Amino acid sequence: MAESKISSILSTLAKFLYGVFLLIVGPIYLYMNLPVINMWFLGVPVGLFLISLAIVVIELRGLATKKTVMLKIASVVAVLMIVYIMVMSLATWEGFRADAYKGLIGEVIEKEKTEFSADISPIATDKIRIVDQAVAHRLGDKVLGEQPALGSQVNVGEFRIQKVKDKLYWVAPLLHSGFFKWLNKTEGTPAYVMVSATNERDVKLVTQVGGKDIRIRYQPEAYFGSYLPRHLYLSGFFSTGLMDYTFEIDDEGNPYWVVTLYTHRVGFSGVDAYGIAVVDAQTGEINEYGIEDAPAWVDRIQPREVVQQQLDFWGEYVNGYWNFANLDKLTTTDGMSLVYGQDNQSYWYTGLTSVGRDQGTVGFILIDTRTKKATWYKQAGATEQAGMSSAEGKVQEKGYRSSFPIMYNINGVPTYVMSLKDREGLIKMIAMVSVQDYSIVGVGNNLKEALRSYKDGYNTSGSNNDTKFDNNAMIGFGITGRVTRINEDVTRGNSYYYFTLSNVPNKIFVGSSSVSNELPLTQKMDSIKIWYEDSRTQLIDISQFDNLELNTRVTEQQELVQ
Repeated sequence: MAESKISSILSTLAKFLYGVFLLIVGPIYLYMNLPVINMWFLGVPVGLFLISLAIVVIELRGLATKKTVMLKIASVVAVLMIVYIMVMSLATWEGFRADAYKGLIGEVIEKEKTEFSADISPIATDKIRIVDQAVAHRLGDKVLGEQPALGSQVNVGEFRIQKVKDKLYWVAPLLHSGFFKWLNKTEGTPAYVMVSATNERDVKLVTQVGGKDIRIRYQPEAYFGSYLPRHLYLSGFFSTGLMDYTFEIDDEGNPYWVVTLYTHRVGFSGVDAYGIAVVDAQTGEINEYGIEDAPAWVDRIQPREVVQQQLDFWGEYVNGYWNFANLDKLTTTDGMSLVYGQDNQSYWYTGLTSVGRDQGTVGFILIDTRTKKATWYKQAGATEQAGMSSAEGKVQEKGYRSSFPIMYNINGVPTYVMSLKDREGLIKMIAMVSVQDYSIVGVGNNLKEALRSYKDGYNTSGSNNDTKFDNNAMIGFGITGRVTRINEDVTRGNSYYYFTLSNVPNKIFVGSSSVSNELPLTQKMDSIKIWYEDSRTQLIDISQFDNLELNTRVTEQQELVQ
């Protein structure tokens, strides 16, 4: 009798503890861990299996061999969950679903390198990005350090590149530096930092927008309801995957968090973005958008990690899973950068290389950061790492280290542009390296010098380049005048000719013999005609030169003979 009573007490206690688990521990677990409640995410079937297993154990302990309805239901659920997990795990395995993994990226459009200029237009030197994320973070920490009272309370968050009113900026929020700092400022941190990607002297600590103080309340470093992932979860986004929490500002400077919504396309795997949630960082208001109707100021919907993984799947399973000889396999090069096209749209850029190759690529891919449209330009060339090594080798005596290169269209030529930094992380020089031939390098103390050096090196190289810098394609402005002054300057073994014109007294023009063989022969008071691309600075690089006093043009008869 006593044993039966003890057994009954233990059974009641077990059921009580189980009720406590369901009513208290369960909600706490959901609140703290935010699991995605969706059968296509592994956590849900595993959770249901564990709950069912707990019910079975409790019922068996409490009722010995007597089977109740609850025990039967729990047993069936546990078995079904085991079967479901096993089936879905098999459906997730690449060996069975190689084609599905390969197709995640969608159609990859193949284009020849000659079509590159039509998609990515040449860029003006004042829009070329020379400040990388590391430099932006150093500058952000510096401007925060100038505010001692603020710097002791907050940290600078992760900088993300974005276009604001047609200008490139690195933007990062100020985040709480700990629980007690958050508790002291639950209304939010008071600013964000903007660092120009083209001018390291342009650094702003933005504390107001439209005359109103900024309060970044919802953020990844806040707590309880202000914790950004939890705010989304409790606002109805508990059944979808959330990733890539990116801090962006609109063209008026209002701060938002752009969060990618994703699901699984291949069993429990195959991550694929289908939209975004835009969260007002100050009020917490949430708006959900599909890929097609997202606001124009949003630069990225497709996370870099997802795009890179899908590209690697596409290259890995080009001939199925059972391709042990690595036939036709491709892989992305190390690193991926954000570039902008002529339509002001942003693209993920990465090189493609054959499996087993270290320095060479078989082309490069541009992926629209919103729609994920992928275009493969088939041009053999150098990897980003090879370009960095080439740039560093050009100034090896200085010991500068290269930033990760950004690919640009420089007069129709795919070109890596990177900054060269000293040990303190300060930008000392700019380098340009040909993607097609990484032995062609131009360096300079600024973009103008680097571009001039690069053009000269490209045009005088002995490599079999399919194109040269076409001076005719670079003509923007033309002018005729008389030379009032001209002098030669030798920089790093290259001769440059600086001259002024009688009818343009406030400008200095510069060019090398690679622009024209007539430049070294030109004298004061010669009548000349020049063409140039940009007239907004005092020192102007010329793209074409013609000394009207010299008759060096090839006649039609000579052209025919040649």
